[in-house]
Amino acid sequence: MEYSSTREETRAIARGRLAWMFLVVALLVIGTFLLSPPWTVLGKTRLVGYAICHQIPDRSFHIDGHQLPLCARCTGIYLGALIGCAWMLVWGRRRAISMPPVPITIVFVGFIVALGIDGINSYLTFFPGMPHLYEPQNWLRLTTGTLEGLALSAFVFPVLNYSLWRDRIEVPSVRNFKELALLIATAAVVIVLVWLELPPLLYPLAILSTLGVLVMLGSINTMIVLALTRREGSAHTWQQVVLPMTIGLAFAFILIGGMDTVRTILTRAFGLPF
Repeated sequence: MEYSSTREETRAIARGRLAWMFLVVALLVIGTFLLSPPWTVLGKTRLVGYAICHQIPDRSFHIDGHQLPLCARCTGIYLGALIGCAWMLVWGRRRAISMPPVPITIVFVGFIVALGIDGINSYLTFFPGMPHLYEPQNWLRLTTGTLEGLALSAFVFPVLNYSLWRDRIEVPSVRNFKELALLIATAAVVIVLVWLELPPLLYPLAILSTLGVLVMLGSINTMIVLALTRREGSAHTWQQVVLPMTIGLAFAFILIGGMDTVRTILTRAFGLPF
């Protein structure tokens, strides 16, 4: 019995040291991104956007002479996702693992379909003479993107909770139409603020839309890390989720760096316009 206990203690110490090692490496990855050029806030946000967005000027909003780091559609998607996650935290859904009720899910699916229709219509305008349903507008790209971002958060948030927590709660991420209306109302305010292109909002919108990218990528990577290490549904406290979430965020920065590099190589090799 004593030998078995000692062996378990040794394994626990080894696991603790390994966890600290992974945490330090993850923090070094994050720190390297933050402390490397470009040195400006807008430069950093644009670097994140360059990895996941075409950043075509005509399809982006500009504030005070600066183009936002994401196009109109992507700005909406990631601001919408951030809005949804923020409200779910405010509502106390930190361990909620259920999808929204069927009627609300249908609405969210409608948001996703609307983005798909607008996206295809917009894409067709790349080809001169190609028929399309209507003339694309940035405000419409922003609107459909924001609504799709709300849907994205409602579906990803409970799956992340399921991956993280042992003591899960069978509560929907969005319970009723009252909560859905609050999400849409908040999204409408954000849509108007972006559309107005007010100079004081340049940095807040650039930072928040970029944060939405990191939240979504970090969440997905965290779920992958937990699945690969077979640690799904094992956390009891927030301290226990720091490590997988930090590793997930570090992998998000690695992906961003990798996609930036690949895009730069392809752009130079094929002379792409963006």
